[in-house]
Amino acid sequence: MGVDVVTKMVPSLKGKVSEEEWAARVDLAACYQLVAHYGMSDMIFTHISARIPGTEDQFLINPYGLFFDEITASSLVKVDIDGKILDDTEFHINPAGYTIHSAVHGARHDIDCVLHTHTAAGMAVSSQKHGLLPMTQHALMFYQRLAYHGYEGIALNLDERERLVRDLGEDSIAMILRNHGLLTVGASISEAFRRIFYLEKACQAQIQALSGGAELILPPEEVCLTAKEQFMSRSDVQTLEWPGLLRILDRKGSNYAH
Repeated sequence: MGVDVVTKMVPSLKGKVSEEEWAARVDLAACYQLVAHYGMSDMIFTHISARIPGTEDQFLINPYGLFFDEITASSLVKVDIDGKILDDTEFHINPAGYTIHSAVHGARHDIDCVLHTHTAAGMAVSSQKHGLLPMTQHALMFYQRLAYHGYEGIALNLDERERLVRDLGEDSIAMILRNHGLLTVGASISEAFRRIFYLEKACQAQIQALSGGAELILPPEEVCLTAKEQFMSRSDVQTLEWPGLLRILDRKGSNYAH
């Protein structure tokens, strides 16, 4: 089922939802397709969600069964915090995705987007006892702002939501799900994508450096803290890449905005 087939099957919701919801749908569909473009998808698995603007108990998530490069603004599924599908749609949602995303959206109202991946580098680092090392500039973006959550099996047990929220805490911008993968959060879709892009790069660099066998050089703590403050102060760059990322999709002829 290609993007053109999905477009034909799914009627456009433009003009049928609020302008704010439509804008969120377009950005979220673009985010899915960008994750696929950069090789961070896992067939139909993993998930990205975005809060419906102006609500605290509704969010958008992927239609279960579509590949990430097939997802469009109109095919995204709107659910409430209890997992009830609010759209008139033939699609279903991934139960594990609902568990993880409802947990974060229900507890962290400062977060509008949650992004989860199963990349080779992310899964590798998630299985290393020391976790993400502060060995590169990309990794230092997450210094003292990265949480960890122990593996409990496929996230189908709703009781796990309490522990996910506890482990994420109030200040973390990302979380490594042990033996599982990566998760980032953001006050916007573009911010969550930016964070997964660089967290993935940090994990790739770590795996490649460790595979070389040479002794690693880690910056001293005062330098790590300096880099942390620098990253936290650079709010001006948080959305600079997003228009360019959308242009990548536009050049590919993507139908993400359908």
